[in-house]
Amino acid sequence: MRVFTIALAVLLAGCSTPGKRQFVVAFSQANNAEPYRAAQNEMMAHLFGEQPDVKLVISDAQQDNSKQVAQVETFIRQKPDLLIVAPNERAALTAVMGQAMEAKIPVICLERDILQPNYTTYIHSDNVAIGRMAGQFIVDQLTKKNGAPRGNIVAMRGLLGVEGEINRDKGAQGIFAKYPGIKTVADPVADWIQAKAKDRMTEVLRAQPKIDVVYGHNDPMAVGAYLAAKELGREKEMIFVGVDGLGGDAGGIKKVMDGVLAATFVYPLCVDKAVEIGTRILREPGFKPEKEYVIESTLITPANAAKLYGER
Repeated sequence: MRVFTIALAVLLAGCSTPGKRQFVVAFSQANNAEPYRAAQNEMMAHLFGEQPDVKLVISDAQQDNSKQVAQVETFIRQKPDLLIVAPNERAALTAVMGQAMEAKIPVICLERDILQPNYTTYIHSDNVAIGRMAGQFIVDQLTKKNGAPRGNIVAMRGLLGVEGEINRDKGAQGIFAKYPGIKTVADPVADWIQAKAKDRMTEVLRAQPKIDVVYGHNDPMAVGAYLAAKELGREKEMIFVGVDGLGGDAGGIKKVMDGVLAATFVYPLCVDKAVEIGTRILREPGFKPEKEYVIESTLITPANAAKLYGER
């Protein structure tokens, strides 16, 4: 995987060619270690790499708010032509992104929101809608299994306070609330990380004798929960539902094909749209993007997983 991580102190050093305009794009990534974010980095490097006069620099906050704020502050001092930020947490990045706007740097807020609209444009998917889709899929599966919409659910939650965690939970719980027979019996927090989800799910399994569904706010957490259940010989008692729908052998689509996940929901990388809009910002003086672009999701089940596997 190509990821362009370069010391911030040398961001602008040597990146211009005499007599030729060179654009610098800085991307502040929340955490390279998450598969979804690694895929974002790879796509962005590929797409901007097709433009020889664009220099892309990616910084990795390693899921650390203070580190990401410091990295964005460094970018601001170095004045890139475009700043793209995937915030680790919404509150922590709000002020520093406002500082970038005050410095007249165009800012794309990528996929996670912040508390104030301190950005030129916000490109994302609708996590409430994804949560509702996941909730309805789970209701349908419980109805098939139990003859009525009833059953016990474990909600494996991502990093608390992040927009994706809040709204994926909100959307699903809004659906579950319509059915008194559906109970969320545990909602452990695993911070989007598969290993943490495995540990948390092991604890839940020891406390809960009956579980029908695990709804992971992302695929790695759903897979971690599956691995925990498999270790205890209980994986066939329940189904596992995730969100992200990445391609590749480790991605959620393959996990659906392999029977590990009953379904996943595509959480668009949003990078192709960010590069499209970012390129227009760089190359079209006076271009004013929409304040917000929303990219739709897709349900992936065994019925369409093989077809979509080659497209992600």
